[in-house]
Amino acid sequence: MQLESLTATRASAHKIKIHYKGPIWVLVLLAPLIGEVLSGSTRLSFLFAFIPETMVWGCGALLCRELVRRWRAGATSLLLLGLALSIAEEFVIQQTSLAPLPFPGAHPLYGRMWGVNWVYFLFMLGYESIWVAVVPVTIAELTFPARGSQPWLRRGGVITTCVVFLAGCSIAWFAWTQRARPSLHAAIYHPPFIAVASGLAAIVLLGYVAYALRGVGGEMAAGNRAVRSSVIPWTAGIAAFAIGCAWFKLIAMLFTPVHSPAWLPMTMGFAGALCTYALFRALSSRSWSGMERWAASFGAVMACMSVGYLSTAGWKHADLVFKAVVNGLALIALLALGAVVHRRAARQSQEPV
Repeated sequence: MQLESLTATRASAHKIKIHYKGPIWVLVLLAPLIGEVLSGSTRLSFLFAFIPETMVWGCGALLCRELVRRWRAGATSLLLLGLALSIAEEFVIQQTSLAPLPFPGAHPLYGRMWGVNWVYFLFMLGYESIWVAVVPVTIAELTFPARGSQPWLRRGGVITTCVVFLAGCSIAWFAWTQRARPSLHAAIYHPPFIAVASGLAAIVLLGYVAYALRGVGGEMAAGNRAVRSSVIPWTAGIAAFAIGCAWFKLIAMLFTPVHSPAWLPMTMGFAGALCTYALFRALSSRSWSGMERWAASFGAVMACMSVGYLSTAGWKHADLVFKAVVNGLALIALLALGAVVHRRAARQSQEPV
């Protein structure tokens, strides 16, 4: 009997391990796919960058979600952890918000003060926290609703994910700061220690606040419960698309002749971010259904893909074709997911309360 029990326990453990492989890989690949490839930031010409991006963004988003689920926290905590991940990228890993911008056509001095590219940093805070963390986590959980409310990693998985994440950070740091910048005719930049230390302190602080506010808004909806809400799904979708497109105005100001002082877009961007958070908190005050979460994610991804075409001037033909193909496939996949979520919601609405 003991042997049979031991065998059953091992078989159960193996089943659990296999059970979460799908959700884990979907999220790990979705984070860099949405944040880098669909937007056009990573093109076919240098698609090899997708590997370290998967290690950093994929594992980073997975760790953020794991903490939220283990804390039984809300979407506010996920957003705060996404902000911490963004600061890690901007101040510690690739340090793109600290070093003078090397991009062709950019105005590296616009919005730069005290050794920080403030306009660029503000844009990346919003972009990387939403399109790398919040949206991929939402889509992954909608894809696997039965496992949406559960942690996906055990102790060994957490350790492995952390190791891969740190290895990816090292690769990304070297590839960008030591290789990519010189290739863009920009000198290797060594940021002040106080700037990097401030970034690390901000990451710790955001992690603490995310844990302290874990009860704000209740546990994050996982998409596997029958949630009744008065919000029309397309309201969330249209709002996410419009706000997402408007957010890209920040980064556009770095590449176009500007006449307004940098504090103006900074103030408007910060105020807009607070209003957006308040708006979506109000819309989700009665919890979000699966369709509402899908619609908001759909709108955000459509904004990311659409605005990306504004910066394709001078691209190689192969890069343009590649972006069009992956964007088309992403649109089909999101619409298919929306149909599945709609059918799921219809079945749940017919179940007795």
